[in-house]
Amino acid sequence: MNFQVTGLALDKMKLDSPHSFLDSEEVEEAEDQQLLEPEAWRTYMERRNVLREFLTTDLSPQLLKRHHARMQLLKKCSYYIEILPKHLALGDQNPLVLPNTMFQLIDPWKFQRMKKVGTAQTKIQLLLLGDLLEQLDHGRAALDALLEAPDPRPFLAGWGLVEQQLADLSAVMDNFLAMMVPGHLHVKHRLVSDIGATKIPHIRLMLSTKMPVMFDRKESVAHQDWVSLRWFVTIQSAAPEQYELRFKLLEPRTQQECTQCGIVPVAACTFDVHNLLPNRTYKFTIKRAESYTLVYEPWRDSLTLQTTPGPPEGPVPSRLGEPQAAHW
Repeated sequence: MNFQVTGLALDKMKLDSPHSFLDSEEVEEAEDQQLLEPEAWRTYMERRNVLREFLTTDLSPQLLKRHHARMQLLKKCSYYIEILPKHLALGDQNPLVLPNTMFQLIDPWKFQRMKKVGTAQTKIQLLLLGDLLEQLDHGRAALDALLEAPDPRPFLAGWGLVEQQLADLSAVMDNFLAMMVPGHLHVKHRLVSDIGATKIPHIRLMLSTKMPVMFDRKESVAHQDWVSLRWFVTIQSAAPEQYELRFKLLEPRTQQECTQCGIVPVAACTFDVHNLLPNRTYKFTIKRAESYTLVYEPWRDSLTLQTTPGPPEGPVPSRLGEPQAAHW
């Protein structure tokens, strides 16, 4: 019996071709090389490697991803005015004036104005950071597309523009990194009013950042009529901090249930809320307590928990076959 197998014939010429086992990138590179003279091809490969090195080190996807994560963190931070002494007057024998003492010398009305300036400066700084990060994203996408372009001739012809793009993106990255840290607060007027013969201390104002307060979602647990809450700060302040915990019942059904809410000052990173309703959903929010030096706090963490159901109402039905209790 003769069997004929079809569809398995191979083109001997293709099988013997030296390019048959080259990967697609090598084939494309060989085809591109035919478009240029040897010297131009060497120049093209050198410049292509320069661009590839920039995109894998100075502007890598991993680096941009980390910057995006830091940007999201900054949007959740709290921003404060910090008052520091610049220097003492020449010959002044008085001890260094501490920040707490300086608040007594600063005009309250002028300080409130400076807080508004600090709020505006912080918002502008965050907007600029977002804009710079967007420029880095778009710049990398454009250079990556240029690197993958099939024709090397436009790449060589426009190398001067590419070099300018690399320099511009490096400058953008430097500005972005420098702006990640809050700096001096620009002061146009003196904050300390004239106080007679007393020497007026020279002060400088800085914007400082505190990491966000966030609930520990693994350790915060709901029970039948109470919840145990835990929260943390990634970089804890040396001084003890005060917090403000808020809670409320979601979707209250009666006027009495509308009172299931409250604001609790807490001096620790843990708190238990009691006297809650079983099998109901509550929303909790946590933040630092209000401070005199706070200028901007755009975000606060929130957590939704549902209490566990209570025991069933009414008599518990007996099991099948069990004798019923006698009633006297």
